[in-house]
Amino acid sequence: MTTDISNERIRVALLEDQQVFRESLVLVLENAGMNVVARCSQTPPFLARVREHMPHVAVLDLRLVPPDQDGTETGLTVLQCLHDFYPSVKALVLSSHHEQDVVEQCLQAGAAGYLWKHNVGCADVVEAVTRVARGERLMPTGLSWGPSVPGFLPQEEIPLGGVELGLLTPREREVLGYVAAGADNLKIAACLSITERTVKAHITSIYKKLGSENRTQLAVLACQLGVHRPAGV
Repeated sequence: MTTDISNERIRVALLEDQQVFRESLVLVLENAGMNVVARCSQTPPFLARVREHMPHVAVLDLRLVPPDQDGTETGLTVLQCLHDFYPSVKALVLSSHHEQDVVEQCLQAGAAGYLWKHNVGCADVVEAVTRVARGERLMPTGLSWGPSVPGFLPQEEIPLGGVELGLLTPREREVLGYVAAGADNLKIAACLSITERTVKAHITSIYKKLGSENRTQLAVLACQLGVHRPAGV
């Protein structure tokens, strides 16, 4: 579902702890006619600015801690916070992480798009922010069709091949939403008050209707299709 933003400047909030990179992003986005309403290196002021200005897009890195520490969890927490408390703000991850499991965690936490820092140009960032602001979802190529590969791949939307949610029953859509949120079959069964065997039957049916081959493909496809993901899973 796209959003009409043609009559206003795109408001962007930046969360990036590398000062030179952050300032470069500000110049790139403002030269493209966007309004950068936050340019932060730490989470608390970033979320405060988001609450104050309600940007269309939040561009954030995942690693936001001192050297020699892994800050991935910090970035994922920010994504989850945006998803839960500021659902109108579209989150675009711009990170050096290229591991498949990290990308999947970001999608499950609510990211609308994911770019790899090491092969992205200024025009790519501007285009990505614009498309995410319109309601599109952007994923790295190769993510859902096989295991991670060394190096960095160009960004583009995962082709949907004419897949439609209308093929699914209402219950199958519910199950798919839980899959997209990262829930296992036992968790889905408990949340929907059905048996685990019934959950397996629904997922088998979803596989056939959407043409997915494994749970990873299914979760990424669900995110791409904009399936509602229940909060708190």
